[in-house]
Amino acid sequence: MSDAGPGSTDSRARRDRDASRSRTHTRGGRTQSRTGFDGGFATGTQGLTNARTRIVGDRSGPVADALVLAVRLLRSARAWLTRAFRAVSSVVTPVGWAVLVVVPVGFVVGYLLGWLELVVVAWAALVVLVVAGLSLIGRNAFRVALDIPHERVTVGEPAWGSVVVENPTRRRILGVSVEIPVGAGLAEISLPGLRGGDSVTETFSVPTQRRGVIRVGPVRTVRGDAVGLVRRELDWTGVTEMFVHPRTIGIPSTSTGLIRDLEGNPTRDLSPSDISFHALREYQPGDERRNIHWKSTAKTGTYMVRQFEESRRSHIVIALSLATADFASDDEFELAVSVAGSLGARAVRDAREVSVVVSERTPEFAKRKTLEIRSLSTLTRTRLLDDLAVVEHAESALGIVDVARVAGDRVAGVSVAFLVVGSTATLTQLRSAGLHFPVGVEAVAIVCDPEAVPGMTRISDLTVLTIGYLEDLQKSLARAAAT
Repeated sequence: MSDAGPGSTDSRARRDRDASRSRTHTRGGRTQSRTGFDGGFATGTQGLTNARTRIVGDRSGPVADALVLAVRLLRSARAWLTRAFRAVSSVVTPVGWAVLVVVPVGFVVGYLLGWLELVVVAWAALVVLVVAGLSLIGRNAFRVALDIPHERVTVGEPAWGSVVVENPTRRRILGVSVEIPVGAGLAEISLPGLRGGDSVTETFSVPTQRRGVIRVGPVRTVRGDAVGLVRRELDWTGVTEMFVHPRTIGIPSTSTGLIRDLEGNPTRDLSPSDISFHALREYQPGDERRNIHWKSTAKTGTYMVRQFEESRRSHIVIALSLATADFASDDEFELAVSVAGSLGARAVRDAREVSVVVSERTPEFAKRKTLEIRSLSTLTRTRLLDDLAVVEHAESALGIVDVARVAGDRVAGVSVAFLVVGSTATLTQLRSAGLHFPVGVEAVAIVCDPEAVPGMTRISDLTVLTIGYLEDLQKSLARAAAT
């Protein structure tokens, strides 16, 4: 019996150590997961859609990594071959490729079969190719200038550019073809012959039906042979970027009825030191002596101190989701971008402290989702609209819940948070997104749905506004402020 006691004690001690080690490992795993979550690092494949998940799903290991590496190598090889083909095809036309095939085939078949006519055709094609190559030698002495009167326009507004071609020499220059890349399109202008010192100006239109950045230029002249086998492109100007801003609308001040700050009404939070007086109370240990109200103290015989209502400097957060899953159509996304631009432009005009954040994308071949947001420039209205002109939705972008989660953690001193999404975001998701902001923050979700009737819903501390057109934003905000 005396030997069994120590043995039993050792067994219990061993089990306790194992259990403690197991608990420590579990806590460490939770701590590591929490650190990864709060710090914006990898958080798992749940809800992630990128190239890797489309190839191997949520599988990992050497086989999955090898498959992903093979796909990446194939993509790189295809991109390199595409660039090489474009470089060659920019000089040789489809007719030129056909003639290049005729020459070796004609020589081989003609000499093997003794077909004299085919040999003659091959020699004639070879001579034509040589003459076409010689026609590309040399360079015209042009002076070319590209002018874009307005580098920033609103979507749908008319826009144009002009190109000026001048002959600075004394000799006459024959007619030339001028090409101007305009976004994905191409403007072609055929110029007449120019005598020495003459110049000609031609205008072209720039399509602005869609928001974005349109690259105009470089202006290039095209020289080629008479048959059309080869062509030589010479660039004369640089590239000019035209920003097509989203459509915005003037809205009432975002501070009316929503924000309480130094310029508006005080908050309901009490503070021992501020500018808005609230009431008097008895002195408590730790209160500052400078806040003692001596007249009231003399009347009551008890130390009385001033109590203030806390004033808050307004900080507006506008969170725009770029996740494809949060929008049912491109029209909804464009409306959401216009809403974010209207809210941000008004806040900048009101000289408010504003942060406009959008979803960040997870890299195509990343193994896990990354919690990141991107802040747009709010220095001026123009800078903000420039950044909004280039945002695009993506499958791998964070949804509105994750965007609100990161924004709530990283943006300090928030007074009002606007969450801009599409019609596919559920009320549960919106409520979850609103809960990620600190207590006391006015959260307003704006659902963009062109097919819906404008309305307002109140869910706990979250106000949900549904708009069908951009013009509905004015009345919806006024209604939310009134309630």
